[in-house]
Amino acid sequence: MSIIPLAWKDKPSLIERLLPAQKISAEAQKERKAGAGQTLTALGSYWKGRKPLILAKACVLGALLPATDNPEADLEVFELLMAIDDEAFVRRGFKKNPIKIYKTLKAHSRLNNQTASRLFAVQWRESRKFGSKNDQILPFDPSAIDEIIVDPNKTLIWNPAIDEQTRLKWETEFVRCHDYPTRVSEAKRPEECDDATLYGPIWDRVNQHLGTNAHSFPELVEQLGTLRFGHRPRVGDTFCGSGQIPFEAARLGCDVYASDLNPIACMLTWGALNIVGADEATRREIEAAQKAVAEAVDREITALGIEHDEHGNRAKAYLYCLETRCPHTGWMVPMAPSWVISKTRNVVAKLIPNPEHKRFEIEIVSGVSEAEMKAAAKGTVQDGDLVYVLDGEEYRTPIKTIRGDYRLPDGTTGNKLRRWEKHDFMPRPDDIFQERLYCIQWITAETLGKSRQETFFASVTPADLERERKVEQIVRENLAAWQEAGLVPDMPIEPGEKTDELIRTRGWTYWHHLFSPRQLFILSRMSNRLKKVSTLSVDLCKILDYSSKLCRWTPGSPGRPGVALTAEKVAQVFYNQALNTFFSYAERSSCEISAYVSRYDRRYSHLTGISTVQCTDAREHKISCDCGVTDPPYADAIHYHEITEFFIAWLRKNPPKEFAHWVWDSRRALAIQGKGEKFRQDMIAAYTALANHMPDNGLQIVMFTHQDAEVWSDMASIMWGAGLQVTAAWYIATETTSELKKGGYVQGTVLLVARKRLQDTSAYRDELVEEVRQEVAHQIETMVGLNQSTQGKGRTENLFEDADLQMAGYAAALRVLTGYRRIDGQDMVAAALRPRPKGERDIVREIIDYAVQVANEHLVPEGIAQGVWEGCCGAERFYLKMMELEAVGLKKLDNYQNFAKAFRVGDYGELMASQQPNNARLKNALDFKKSSFEGEFGRSALRAVLFALYELQKEADSDEVMEHLRSLVPNYHMRRDDLVAFCQYIARKREHRYPEESSAAGILLALIRNERLG
Repeated sequence: MSIIPLAWKDKPSLIERLLPAQKISAEAQKERKAGAGQTLTALGSYWKGRKPLILAKACVLGALLPATDNPEADLEVFELLMAIDDEAFVRRGFKKNPIKIYKTLKAHSRLNNQTASRLFAVQWRESRKFGSKNDQILPFDPSAIDEIIVDPNKTLIWNPAIDEQTRLKWETEFVRCHDYPTRVSEAKRPEECDDATLYGPIWDRVNQHLGTNAHSFPELVEQLGTLRFGHRPRVGDTFCGSGQIPFEAARLGCDVYASDLNPIACMLTWGALNIVGADEATRREIEAAQKAVAEAVDREITALGIEHDEHGNRAKAYLYCLETRCPHTGWMVPMAPSWVISKTRNVVAKLIPNPEHKRFEIEIVSGVSEAEMKAAAKGTVQDGDLVYVLDGEEYRTPIKTIRGDYRLPDGTTGNKLRRWEKHDFMPRPDDIFQERLYCIQWITAETLGKSRQETFFASVTPADLERERKVEQIVRENLAAWQEAGLVPDMPIEPGEKTDELIRTRGWTYWHHLFSPRQLFILSRMSNRLKKVSTLSVDLCKILDYSSKLCRWTPGSPGRPGVALTAEKVAQVFYNQALNTFFSYAERSSCEISAYVSRYDRRYSHLTGISTVQCTDAREHKISCDCGVTDPPYADAIHYHEITEFFIAWLRKNPPKEFAHWVWDSRRALAIQGKGEKFRQDMIAAYTALANHMPDNGLQIVMFTHQDAEVWSDMASIMWGAGLQVTAAWYIATETTSELKKGGYVQGTVLLVARKRLQDTSAYRDELVEEVRQEVAHQIETMVGLNQSTQGKGRTENLFEDADLQMAGYAAALRVLTGYRRIDGQDMVAAALRPRPKGERDIVREIIDYAVQVANEHLVPEGIAQGVWEGCCGAERFYLKMMELEAVGLKKLDNYQNFAKAFRVGDYGELMASQQPNNARLKNALDFKKSSFEGEFGRSALRAVLFALYELQKEADSDEVMEHLRSLVPNYHMRRDDLVAFCQYIARKREHRYPEESSAAGILLALIRNERLG
């Protein structure tokens, strides 16, 4: 087949027409839940803002693939390439035990007995295990299935006589019996599978549809790029973060350009491309260098004898706490929120009064009772107070009093903590807070070097303290020289939203203050070696994430049914997105830290394209890229420009030659932050630079998290100002919920697709309104039609859900609006660049709101007539729509958030019984009771019906119920048909979840229909 350069120069991209957003959402969340199993996380899990690789793959392929006049075939090929088609799940290891397959196919009436007898056989074993040469293969009688299941000597197998194609057909049919989330949860992620096995069968169909001649992704991407751009495509990401977009684009076979203002982001991106993406020979070199560093540091530490005791045991972890003087008694009191050390071994620390020295000795006790464990869980830090018992009397003092907090003239809080100085590395004797080693976890001498090590916890001995003093003396003698050489930080902590916590709660003013003397010594030895090799500098940052006073001690979990036992460990610094100080903390020994000299055991992907990483401002982008895929810091609460100074402080002096030309500073003043007028101006500058350096047929895909309606107006301004026209938008549910994400946490990402605006066109408002209406209607009708078409061919799930249709409404409005340079004679580019008064409602907001209204008219719940729907207010539409979703078990909070915005329900919380992220629900009639008759929903006909259902469930007189209903619904007689429709709908949708309410709705329906009308 001939690949003609630029033959597709003017073809629209698939992502501008179609994207199976629901499937991509499920795959993205599967990847998120993999945690440490994600491909790039092993390079540094401290970077929290990653988007899933599967999402980046969808964006890059969606940008390169063409949208043809056969959308069903386009979609089929895209799903083949994403490995999200039905057959792919067989190759992805979807659980396919023959008994389960047989029973499922029978339950779904997909299989008759005659066919089952041909497909399956019975294996009878003679020996203790299946698979011996004496096993017999017997015919399968479906009527004997129950007997086979309970017989330990028999099992159902596929009939060896059937061919592979027949077996694949029925395994695929089995897959189709399950909804998509189930398929995803019980299969491997595509990137976990062997490429040849997973994608080998697809290339004939792909090539047939596209006219290509490819048998791998790099070959396909090269040909698609040639057809569209005349060469292998280059994908650019000027907000590269930890590198997930450039890495996935490179893994597909693109050339990539990546940049970020933050040097830590650039280092992680470089690591993704050059460590995870290394060839086999380079990987061997990296592993040898890692091993050499670990062994050299181990020899030095062992020679000094600072981690071994007199019995040859080696330290694994050191546990510290703060200590302060009680103002009531003058005693020095150890500070910790809990004295539980191990929940798996029932180990606690006990405070033993020492009256002579007015302090507490700390004794480590193992195997204590449950009562003692419970008592130890209440530490000396409780609810912001220092709490302890002495001679039977409890003393309680607010820690802010001990710290000497006071209000400063500017309204902020100051305190009496001494500010540490550059040469400090431990508290001075008269400081308010002292630091105390109180427990050591030891590895037994007999198990050192073995794969299974035995450990124990012990009290601190005089010999241990002597080893501490030895380390402190080494640091005291060498700190200044280490700082001068760049082996230890000498960088001040700048005040900021996240860094103020360090200064305020501890008095730390330099970054090396966050590390104990032992850590400073070990890390100086490691950084001296790691910074000489670029690939190992990535390891240094990962080590730092597990090596500071900001690391908590986690006492493990004893396990319970369904929950595995977890061992005690030292947690990482960045378990969340902040710099958290603790009253008790832990540090790893050198042998434990060395384990984080990356033994990268994830799946490598040798990347063949050309990759470039630069540490530069997105507004200064000057490299030509065919496609831009970016995840800018919109609504991003992660202050990377502050928290990554934790790492920059260690790397800024003498970085390896590959990173030497980068600016090793956070450059806070230049950071684009997701709020305010300056953010909008900075984003316009960044995307103008991208647009100016891409071909006329290039594409920009912008990922952002939307939190309010203002976002869409801002994005329109940004696209206008950058000379771009929006062509599509898609909503992907990328986030998983956790305890850290309670409340109104946004769980989705919007993909905004844009091209250069090549014409200088004008329009007037009345023309735009009609054009938007037609564009929205056409887009949604096309998507709904494709849903119906694919379902007619046996697919059970919708390709596009209501959230996708909402996005289509927004996108259609932006597509129309951003296509014009002037509206009503106003230059929209100039308008985008000017400051916008807060709360200003302009033509953009008005037309976007109108587009959403048009889209909402197409979101009619099943069972509600179009005429009834059109007569509903926004709050009624929200309630009816969410009732429909609840009926099918959808309870994610982001659904409620999105529809509340779509239907313009200001305070949807008034209609909610629960706003838990994964278990949200509407109020039902009994939840509302007799309240909430104010506001749009309170005065609506639907609210009146719910009140009537409440009264019926409380066994009120039916005549009284009807009298109240008539009084609550203005123009009651004209609204009777609507009330009947509401009753019918509630009776159906709440039949299973709230049967009493469903029954009451049936009774009310009869009362309305049978009443006499005067």
